[in-house]
Amino acid sequence: MRVSQTSLKVGELATGQDLTIPIFSLKAEYGTAPNVYIQANVHGAEVQGNAVIYQLIQLLESYTLRGDITLVPLANPLGINQKSGEFTLGRFDPITGVNWNREYLDHKLDIEAWYSENQSLSNDQIIHAFRDCLLESCQTRLNSEWGVTTGHQQAILLQSMAHKADIVLDLHTGPKSCKHLYCPEYDAKAAAFFSIPYTLMIPNDFGGAMDESVFCPWWQLIEFMGTKGRKIEIPVSAFTLELGSQENINLDDALIDAKGILAYLSHRGVITEKVEPAMMSRHACYLRDYKKYHSPLGGMVEYQAEVGKPLKAGEPLANILRLDLYGSDKVLTSLKLEQDCVPILHFASASVYQGTELYKVMTNLFEI
Repeated sequence: MRVSQTSLKVGELATGQDLTIPIFSLKAEYGTAPNVYIQANVHGAEVQGNAVIYQLIQLLESYTLRGDITLVPLANPLGINQKSGEFTLGRFDPITGVNWNREYLDHKLDIEAWYSENQSLSNDQIIHAFRDCLLESCQTRLNSEWGVTTGHQQAILLQSMAHKADIVLDLHTGPKSCKHLYCPEYDAKAAAFFSIPYTLMIPNDFGGAMDESVFCPWWQLIEFMGTKGRKIEIPVSAFTLELGSQENINLDDALIDAKGILAYLSHRGVITEKVEPAMMSRHACYLRDYKKYHSPLGGMVEYQAEVGKPLKAGEPLANILRLDLYGSDKVLTSLKLEQDCVPILHFASASVYQGTELYKVMTNLFEI
């Protein structure tokens, strides 16, 4: 399987140099299956997805493709190079302060009006026309007479590539995190193929992320068509894969996740060869049951609850050390939750303000 490499300009520095990203393309031998778009490292410190793409490219060279695959590692050159000492600060656009993964375009299409104009088309023609509409919307935004921010331009260029695909995977990591998957509720069965133990089932609400920017307009269209008695399956699938903790690359672990992606692509017919999903326990909860725990006071934190491990109600979550209160009973505060949960990620630093988002936990889990 021949891999071709190109690059895409996504911006310019103040000194005039171009900001570019690499693009790897694998063309199908028999183009009968869904096309795939996979990107990584939109947040500067979240580097593990690059290792997964590396392993995936190597594996794909020995498989027969029935759908085109586009892979975009290092998707945010400005964020990746946003360093301070030992640490990468590339979670927020340094110019606007906006989260890099909240920069994608909300098309805000008038679905009823669009369908009214196109309802005479066949289902295949509807899908083709709506895809063109989304791409045109991206281009219109990029061509705004008022211009667009650096981060928004980069995001929409990535989004435009994603809109051309039928399957979109956005590879991320958390601060200190276990693996988890963001999966739209309509595509819940897909979660059984990835090598990921925990899944968040997300509704049809646009929050600014890549996966939502891809599936939300399609979900809205197909739901509206259903109200008119015309039922077809949502033709795109989009997921965010959280692959552990940031500022870390592990090639052996990346191979496990690459094989999980292959299992899903095999299931979708993108590769001819059969790849079975890993045998493992998988659990999920709905996004409404994914809770944020904010620190009730500032201080130094001992994180006691291990990510990815079930935590019973009343078991220790963390300790807050306050040396300024030494000699009182408030020098050490134990934090607990009153319900069973699974901690999924926690803040990266051991020093926190009051109100810091200390943990994110899944509650009301069910097996999938």
